Amino acid sequence: MNFDIFFRPRTMAVIGVSTSNDLHPANVVYSKNLLRYPVKIFPVNPKGGTLLNQTIYRSISEIDEEVELAIIAVRADLVPETVRECVAAGVKGAIVISGGFAEAGHQDLQDKMVLAAGGGNIPIIGPNCLGVFTPAHVDTFFLPSERTVQPGTGNVAIVSQSGGILVDLLVKFADEGIGLSSAVSIGNKAMVRELALLDHFINDPLTRVIVFYIEGFGENEGREFVLAAKDCPKPIVVLKSGKTAGGSRAVSSHTASLAGDYAVFQSVLKQHGVYVAANEFELTSYCEALSCYNQPAGKRIGIVSGSGGHGALAVDACYAYGLSAEEFDPPLQTALRKVLSENIKGIASVANPIDLTGSALEHDFEVTVETLSKSDQIDCILLLMLPYLPGITSDLGAKISMIYRRQGKPLIAYVPHVEKYRMLIEGFELNKVPVSSSIEGAVMMAKALTGNKND
Repeated sequence: MNFDIFFRPRTMAVIGVSTSNDLHPANVVYSKNLLRYPVKIFPVNPKGGTLLNQTIYRSISEIDEEVELAIIAVRADLVPETVRECVAAGVKGAIVISGGFAEAGHQDLQDKMVLAAGGGNIPIIGPNCLGVFTPAHVDTFFLPSERTVQPGTGNVAIVSQSGGILVDLLVKFADEGIGLSSAVSIGNKAMVRELALLDHFINDPLTRVIVFYIEGFGENEGREFVLAAKDCPKPIVVLKSGKTAGGSRAVSSHTASLAGDYAVFQSVLKQHGVYVAANEFELTSYCEALSCYNQPAGKRIGIVSGSGGHGALAVDACYAYGLSAEEFDPPLQTALRKVLSENIKGIASVANPIDLTGSALEHDFEVTVETLSKSDQIDCILLLMLPYLPGITSDLGAKISMIYRRQGKPLIAYVPHVEKYRMLIEGFELNKVPVSSSIEGAVMMAKALTGNKND
């Protein structure tokens, strides 16, 4: 089944718009897509009228163009009939953002909606969801644009049962500079579920990494998901709630899902090559690294910093995550010291972690990273960048990134994420070098590159 109509529709109808309430979810969806996105959009309400100087159609059947996607935001009891009308009008797919179905104890109403769709003649995302967001193409979230933070275009796709968690992830992605191919909130997943979307994103040439926020599965669905994920050629990162008895109870009331035994689920996912994130922070770190690098790297980490304390913290974090930061052999230490500026040759530590000290110049960071990039003693370089050192400029991120592009050895940077250091950070990001806002996050990125999910 072709799901492109969800993520890059050419035409879209929003059913349920109001002529008296601009904050109605349907109105928010309609206005933002009319004003900000290239999709051709039609408002629908049985009362007719106009909205933003556009004619409101009384029924989707009145629209004289093919409608690829319908956004349904009407009362839950009206949804089955609305879906039937969409089927009759030849709509290719629908997103039901209305709530009040299985999550509210009305499984019968949800079943009627599925039956109205002809058991699958048109695919439906939802109900009880936000729908889809594809940068520069479409946004069906009923959230005002001025209140949301959205990442730019990239290669990570997100599938989330929770709309709120999805919005939070988009904020974190934007802050970390992670680009998005598409994102989808599936809510109660009455028809379109994780397996179908996994298949879609496996075949999507614009997606490199696939993320799932999962609350629970139906009977036997978890097993099917794991088997499909095992054969996926792209990295999959999973964050799951319902890890405790209380969490399982919350999951059931949210999207009427069965949370299952988390420990078993986590173990099986890891055994089958899926990245399991403990929290949103770990998920974000994994995604940033995997979105930048295609090939796995080993566990041997070379650490470069202008601060001994930062280096020591990084070493501890490396060992905590199953990585190594062993002392370099004497020939490599000699080679490193030889290329340093005269003013720090006698005071820098080059054993690993490398402490270039606060007196280091931009040249020292460049030649150190260049030397490590040519060494077979390490698999990945962790650069702890302190932007406030007097001997460096905001161009250093771009200069160091050029070394990675020449030599090909994976490089991960730590830079505090504040606006003052934005130019330094962008120098890395624009060259596809991942940048973390914390030392631990940078180490998590290095962990992701090892491809070893069982630790």
